[in-house]
Amino acid sequence: MLNILVCVKQIPDIDLVKMDPETGNLVRTGVPTLTNPLDLNALEAAVQIKERFGGRITLITMGPPMAESTLRECLAVGGDEAVLVSGRGFGGADTLSTSYAIVKAADMKGRFDLIFCGKESLDGATGQMASQLAERFDAAQISCCLSIEDIKDGRIRATRALENGRELVEATLPCLLTVEKDNFYGRLPSLDAYLASKSAPITVYAETDIDGLDPQKIGVPGSGTIVPKIYPPELPEPGQIIRTGSPRTDVGRLLELLTEKGSL
Repeated sequence: MLNILVCVKQIPDIDLVKMDPETGNLVRTGVPTLTNPLDLNALEAAVQIKERFGGRITLITMGPPMAESTLRECLAVGGDEAVLVSGRGFGGADTLSTSYAIVKAADMKGRFDLIFCGKESLDGATGQMASQLAERFDAAQISCCLSIEDIKDGRIRATRALENGRELVEATLPCLLTVEKDNFYGRLPSLDAYLASKSAPITVYAETDIDGLDPQKIGVPGSGTIVPKIYPPELPEPGQIIRTGSPRTDVGRLLELLTEKGSL
């Protein structure tokens, strides 16, 4: 039976996040949260593997206590066990320290044959987490996976998307995969699974609960990058559409605008 890990993340609704004009920081207070959609594609791929080859899926995320809702959502559609890495010491982490904390916490649950995660998170969109996790897990990596052909004898065969085609690859286990959403659309839970997820136990690891965790490698101390401020993009002046119904009038108005701008 395969031991499968799926890494997920709770993110703010990026369509509702605003920026504080004074500090340049994102204002997340009061903004609804959701599960990163690309992580749901990864979960679906893991569930399909579980259904085809047998296995057990452990979910893991790092975040505040409210991130528990994301784990329960994922339990409802095929996860078997959930781990929340949460504590003040993890705050302010970049991808480097986040990947370290995730792997150290996952090690508490044993060795994993397959690790799935989204291609990127919609709030940060760095696309760095998968490669860092693969390195820390000492695992092979298959990115942009379109389909999983077979798993046997400690090896996995998969088809991955390239810029100008497809590629059939084979890797040894353990292996980390990111997937394309084409064949891995997230599923809806059954009513029984949804209700069961509401009361399912969730393991919570604080800084002091994780064996061998170095406090200098988590949170801000362990981060290789610091973002002191975020600047909104400078938007160009909006354009105008001239459509009076008369070509002569349209051209005349265009000439007036160009003259006002000093372009004529």
